[in-house]
Amino acid sequence: MSPEEKSGPAISPEIHVAELLDAFPELEEILIGCVPQFRKLKNPVLRNTIARVTTLRQAAKVGGIRLGDLVNLLRKKAGQSPDFPPENGEPAESRPDWFSKARVSQVFDAGPELENGRNPMGLVFQRLGTLKNGEIFELVTPFQPAPLIEKAGEKGYRSWSKHEVAGDWNTYFIRQTGNPC
Repeated sequence: MSPEEKSGPAISPEIHVAELLDAFPELEEILIGCVPQFRKLKNPVLRNTIARVTTLRQAAKVGGIRLGDLVNLLRKKAGQSPDFPPENGEPAESRPDWFSKARVSQVFDAGPELENGRNPMGLVFQRLGTLKNGEIFELVTPFQPAPLIEKAGEKGYRSWSKHEVAGDWNTYFIRQTGNPC
């Protein structure tokens, strides 16, 4: 960091949103402008849960913006040099071989929970825990739930998300302990 740069943590793809906003509270409105779904961070419950586990990498995914653009904008506004390499974006995932709408055994619309300021992660993992091998759980959210997808992956679930025309994201989860076919 050069002498003219402000002190604080280096803004990188792996910084958690809470750490970023604790160090640079003036960036909250800029982050919300880039990722409007983060307007919910004004709710103290969501700020203390979602913001603590969400990285800028995940925030960019949620907002559908290029990671390099988000990191460089925040770095510039925080007085850090905007030298994060720009990216071309990640290609959209094509439908995985394991997916079949007929295998969806549960659907959960998390929109009402989020609208009421509640983090639905616990409810989602309760439902995921009831899946039998080869069954698919469908989660409907107003944004791609990148932190939840990452946590589910750590717990042995595969996932696939698609953005619906109406604006919602449908994310499908499957637990695979063997060949589900």
